[in-house]
Amino acid sequence: MPEKLEIKQVRSLAGSNDKQRRVMRALGFRRREQVVTHDDSPSILGMIDKVRHLVEVTKKNV
Repeated sequence: MPEKLEIKQVRSLAGSNDKQRRVMRALGFRRREQVVTHDDSPSILGMIDKVRHLVEVTKKNV
């Protein structure tokens, strides 16, 4: 079973460009301080890398 990642939005999207806003939406974020869970996969890690200044990531063992 793949490991899970808990991703928390810690910064506002104010001042970010459209591409970063679309990545955050694709990750499932709608508001600040929200936490979403995703599988630990290369595509999700690439998305997190694009918005690493806006989120905190923790690994969650299932």
